[in-house]
Formats: sequence, structure tokens, C-alpha cells
Amino acid sequence: MNEAVVVTGASSGIGEDVARTLAGRGYVVYAGVRNDADAARVATLHAGIRPVMLDVTDGAQIAAAAQTVAAGGVPLRALVNNAGVPVAGPLEYLPVEELRRQLEINVVGQLAVTQAMLPLLRATRGRLVFIGSASGRITAPFLGPYSASKFALRALTDALRIELGSAGIAVSLIEPGSVQTPIWRKGRESRERLLARLSPEALERYGDALDKLFAATVQEEKRGMPVETVTNAVVAAITAKHPRPNAILGASAKAGNVLAMLPIRLRDRAIRASVGLR
Repeated sequence: MNEAVVVTGASSGIGEDVARTLAGRGYVVYAGVRNDADAARVATLHAGIRPVMLDVTDGAQIAAAAQTVAAGGVPLRALVNNAGVPVAGPLEYLPVEELRRQLEINVVGQLAVTQAMLPLLRATRGRLVFIGSASGRITAPFLGPYSASKFALRALTDALRIELGSAGIAVSLIEPGSVQTPIWRKGRESRERLLARLSPEALERYGDALDKLFAATVQEEKRGMPVETVTNAVVAAITAKHPRPNAILGASAKAGNVLAMLPIRLRDRAIRASVGLR
């Protein structure tokens, strides 16, 4: 196979597994990483993987990555926008810079990389694949920043799918529920930073509910689907003749999608009760 794929956020979790799997299928994979140590490690996963420095919030790195792909001499088949971080906390007390960071990485950065790679994808009538989340269909308390980014990503993919249809570029959004990846560990680390920044007043108002939510995330980590489930959906989005515009993966994601369709007051009561908010 003489085609290339760019994968952002390829240093761990979904991105790493997607990069390894696609390289195993014969693609040249440009794996986006953010430091030399990750680049060296990812390069050992498969001979077909070419690490590139790609912080999705760094315009210079994005431009350089696009130039590297163009100079590589292999037609670009697909871009997999996977990079992302989780930010959580009660919106009443959330530092606004944390919301900006969340949206810059999970939304603005996705579009910036897409714009840089689109000239190459237009030449091949290639594929755009975005990794969304069940949190892009229903919002849990204290996960507002993360959900806001994933709701926004849904809007971007809807618009891109329509706008790029005449160019023959298929756009797919993969929306998994809980996945067994390091994002949960990163989420716990973010929790510690959040708790350290919350005032005593905030902890008094929201502490019990936050503890219940964090305990639930531990259980979600244990019940999460294998990362290969998401990888398989990404491969299908790249290789299928008519890829699915949206792929909702996992029982929790499908249940959340149903819950999102309930009348708002009923839905709110159910969600509030689940985290002990009165």
C-alpha cells in the first residue's frame, strides 16, 4: 500500500493503537507527538511509523508537519484527529483559562490541523476522521468543559461533512463511551490540580458530588471498552467505500444518546440524582 495517514495524539491510548494498526496494514503513518521521548518510543512500534512533532496548539509545528507529509512523497489518505485532554470542575469556580485550554486543544487545534492537511486530502479525495465522545451528546455535571469541546466537535464535523462533500472527502466522527486508555489517569491528575485550586466555599458546595463523580470515573475505567474497538471504527472510516458519518460505540454511549433525547426536566433529575445533587 502506498498511502499515508496522519494521526494526532499518537503517543498513547487510541492514537498509539491507531498508528500501530494502520502501519501494520501497510500505511505510512505520521504519528503526532509532543516530545522527543515519545517520538523515540513511537518509532519503535512499527517500521511504517514516522513520528512528527505536532502540538495541535502550535501553528508552526502544524505547518511543519504538513510540509513533512507533503515532502514525504506518499499520497495522504486520511487525517485522524485524535489529540485531546479532559478538563473538569464546577463551572461556577472553574478558572476561565482552563476552559480556554480545553477548547484550544479539543476544538480549535483540531480545525487548525485539518486546514493544514486539507490541500493534501483534496488531491486524493481522502478521509477526515475525528475522535469525539459520548460526552458530545449528553453533559454530566462537572464535565461541562470537556462536553462543551465534544459538542463543538460534533458541530465542526457536521459542517465539514457538508462543505467538503463536493470535494469527495468523507468526514467521520467516532463517538465512544468509556475506553481503557490513559485519559482516565490524566483525568485523575487533573482532578488533583482542580481540588487544589478550589476554594473552601467551592469544596463545601460541591465536594461530595465531586467525590461521587470521581468514584464513578474509577468504575468507568474498569468497564471501559478495549481501545481496539475504537481503532476498528477508525480503520473502517478510512477504508470503507461509504464510511459512516457517526459511529456511537459502546453500551454507555448508546444509553447516553437515549438519555439525551428525554424531556429536559426528566433528564436533569436523572443526572442530578446520579451524582448526589439535590
